[in-house]
Amino acid sequence: MIGYLKAKKILEKSKINIGLQNVSFLNSLNRISAENVYSKVNYPAGNNTAFDGYAINSKDTIFLNKKKSKIFKIIKTIAAGDNPKILNVKKFQTIEVTTGALIPKPFDTVIPIEQTQFYPNNKMKKYILINKKIKKNNHIRFKGSDFKKKELIISKGELIQASHILALKSLGVKKIKVMSKPNILFFSTGNEISEKNKINDWQVRNSNSYYIKSLSNNFLFNFIDGGILRDQDQKLFEKMLRKSLNSKADIVITSGAVSAGKFDFVPSVIKKFKLTGFFKDVAIRPGKPILFAKFKNKQKCFFGLPGNPISSAACFRFFVYPYIAKILGTKSEKPFKAILKKDFEKKKKFTRFLKAKLKSTKNGNFEVEILSGQESFRIKSFIKSNVWAALKSGKSLFKKGELIECFIPITPNKNIFY
Repeated sequence: MIGYLKAKKILEKSKINIGLQNVSFLNSLNRISAENVYSKVNYPAGNNTAFDGYAINSKDTIFLNKKKSKIFKIIKTIAAGDNPKILNVKKFQTIEVTTGALIPKPFDTVIPIEQTQFYPNNKMKKYILINKKIKKNNHIRFKGSDFKKKELIISKGELIQASHILALKSLGVKKIKVMSKPNILFFSTGNEISEKNKINDWQVRNSNSYYIKSLSNNFLFNFIDGGILRDQDQKLFEKMLRKSLNSKADIVITSGAVSAGKFDFVPSVIKKFKLTGFFKDVAIRPGKPILFAKFKNKQKCFFGLPGNPISSAACFRFFVYPYIAKILGTKSEKPFKAILKKDFEKKKKFTRFLKAKLKSTKNGNFEVEILSGQESFRIKSFIKSNVWAALKSGKSLFKKGELIECFIPITPNKNIFY
């Protein structure tokens, strides 16, 4: 049995390679960018007004004051979306502009409509009256002030979100290269597993398969249901596993049959293959019997998860999920820390992954409560939890008030990678 940190190092060294895809920016949501993406244009495309108002040439106001005012003739209205081209602009002329309208030369500053004095009056808006010096560049949004042409929009390895979709469209990016989604072939195991809704007391509904399939609806991987392997299906599993090595499946996962019981055939079958980066049994709770192997000379790997629902969920969260993130080229995940609400004691040599509830205190601090019902069959506490609390090996007693590491559940959120 090895420690959790050693298991993580084996996973890092056993990374498989997956392909890339060119997709429309519209189809890139919740995908991982395979390249740095740069702006095709300047944004804004030209100097434009931040307010409705009147654009003037600031040089025309240099000598103006309360004693020496001047009227500026309104010669044109330019709205957002209008061609701003204008010819033969004379001194002491102005144009009416609406928010977002491009400002043509020689105009270089804007007087908001609320600050405008009209001449001869507000009903006869033929001129505006100016009786002071106006500074250049008032209320102007400058060309390229948000994004300059060739400026970085998305970094390689970054999760593409809805805000990126807005930016990609605004900046003229039609296609983007993303990492292919890994294909996960998943098998449930055990005579007790059933797909039926109405079952006998000695049967179990196939929840692990549906839980992991639901995660694929978010992002990161495609789910392929391999069905249920029964207790006597050792030869069938070996046959299907060999077949998978020549299929589109990148990662094969089983749930159950991975421990040391009479019908736990997964380890013995896996050992028949040429492997690298193998480990079996990790000093963690829940999920100690977890198995991993990379197939030698193949860009394929295998995870054997325990059958109990929380053990399976925890092992997927802390082994499979980081592995997928790694092969997709994302940044390493960093936990956040929260104050432990109550003392908690565990076995010193084990890392514990605990269902926990994160709350904000009156002082604005994060406080984490380790929930009752930590057994790997208990689902109720999993529903009530909103974080995983991780207690490292090498220490038994964690006292109230200590800062401990916490991890958010699997969700399409960029914070999981940073």
